[in-house]
Amino acid sequence: MSKTLSEIRIRDPFVLPMGSENKYYLFGTTHINRQFGPQGFDCYTSSDLESWDGPFPAWRPEPDMEYVDFWAPEVYEVDGSFYMFATLKTLEGFRHSRCFKATSPTGPYHLHGQTLTPSHWACLDATLFIDPQNQPWVIYCHEWKQCFDGGMYAQRLSDELDQPIGRPVYLFSASEAPWTIHSANGPEPDRFPVYVTDGPFIHRTQSGTLLMLWSSCGQKGYAMGLARSMSGDIAGPWEHIEKPVWLEDGGHGMLFRTFEDKLQLAIHVPNKAPDERPHFFEVREQNDELVMQKQAITGESCV
Repeated sequence: MSKTLSEIRIRDPFVLPMGSENKYYLFGTTHINRQFGPQGFDCYTSSDLESWDGPFPAWRPEPDMEYVDFWAPEVYEVDGSFYMFATLKTLEGFRHSRCFKATSPTGPYHLHGQTLTPSHWACLDATLFIDPQNQPWVIYCHEWKQCFDGGMYAQRLSDELDQPIGRPVYLFSASEAPWTIHSANGPEPDRFPVYVTDGPFIHRTQSGTLLMLWSSCGQKGYAMGLARSMSGDIAGPWEHIEKPVWLEDGGHGMLFRTFEDKLQLAIHVPNKAPDERPHFFEVREQNDELVMQKQAITGESCV
């Protein structure tokens, strides 16, 4: 039986449109708080973004894999294969980003190559970016739990997307954005203010400007802002748009185009458990920024 978005509990939504099939594939964090949902990653499918079939198991860990967190899968088609970038964590180890590979959007996916983020860093939310020279990168977060002021980094990948090449490139820290505030979740928030980096996503505008969506804590809770590369390259420098794209209790966004060529923003709203749901908004580019419509595709007003 098909489901509406209001019936799908998911965080960090990511949509892969497949025009050759007239089908959209929805991925996201479905194993939440180590309690809700099966371990691994699921997938939903739709032809209209409103009625969804699934969930279908896209990846399940082997019995000997001692993972406890399965976060933020993103799926891309590259040269006829499908690559999933996602965050994993073992009980004793750091969060880290891995690549998975499959021959179909729904999987089954298999681990592909090495860990993409530094082994001694706590990292999450890797997103794929292909630069103008056709070189692949992942952009990811250095988690606040290790460095207090969360960092954003870029890492060059091999052409096969299976290993990092060279050293990470620092992009910016969460506290640099004018809309972020420090979180109260740190061990000693008065002595060591905590600033969160979450969910980067890279978008090249029609005018050629390079933008990054990313999430953090704002004045009204979980929020999402926009940064702009001053050089047009992934290395930046990056400047932050003063006002966040999303103000209150939602975020971890990405952009995709519908089969009618309309630009859509996918986010989860609200951020609190157990009410997280995916929402899609039509957006437009204006003055090298993103302007969002006020009505979700589900018909539920969220602003």
